[in-house]
Amino acid sequence: MPALEKISHSKWVQQLFPSCIWSFPSEEEKTIYLTFDDGPIEEITPWVLETLNKYQAKATFFCVGENVERNPSLYQKIIASGHSVGNHTYSHKNGWKTLYSDYIKDVSEGEKYIKSDLFRPPYGKLKPLQIKALKKKFQIIMWSFITGDYLKTLNKELVLEEMKSKITSGDIVVFHDSIKAEKNLKFLLPEVLAFYSSLGYRFKSIQQLKAGIY
Repeated sequence: MPALEKISHSKWVQQLFPSCIWSFPSEEEKTIYLTFDDGPIEEITPWVLETLNKYQAKATFFCVGENVERNPSLYQKIIASGHSVGNHTYSHKNGWKTLYSDYIKDVSEGEKYIKSDLFRPPYGKLKPLQIKALKKKFQIIMWSFITGDYLKTLNKELVLEEMKSKITSGDIVVFHDSIKAEKNLKFLLPEVLAFYSSLGYRFKSIQQLKAGIY
């Protein structure tokens, strides 16, 4: 498979979505923002929390509302562990394939279960009118590097090398706490945490950044 590229290198993509956040300013302290999409689920989210805890790492979980509805205690455990949460719609809708009214309704349904002013669109796909409406209420968080951990054919060793060479301070990294991603996630996450910790990086949640907590 072709090498994955940091989305931040595609400047025209960011120019299409100037209201969205693709990375954060690099701080004096070296900081990476790990994010996890699509959970919480009992099969993998607890393992993610345990692995992050080993490195005193904080992250941001973009939760699917129906998964929070099914696993409310696990959602509360994410928050109790000091991580941030964000809205990832109620039913993981694709903004490009969903009518405006239906999409906004689905996000609103997600709000019943996910209390956050952060939002990430599933697949990173939104229409301009959807962005215009959502940015009134949310910070729309995209990413600097997406791991592709959900791909069956992923060359995880190649992706790890790319992550080590491309991710830097202020970057937002996407993993998935999902069944599809489990095998690749369990390889990549510990390696990334160990490597960047050895270089003196810290892992913060987005709410820590917003609150100025260090």
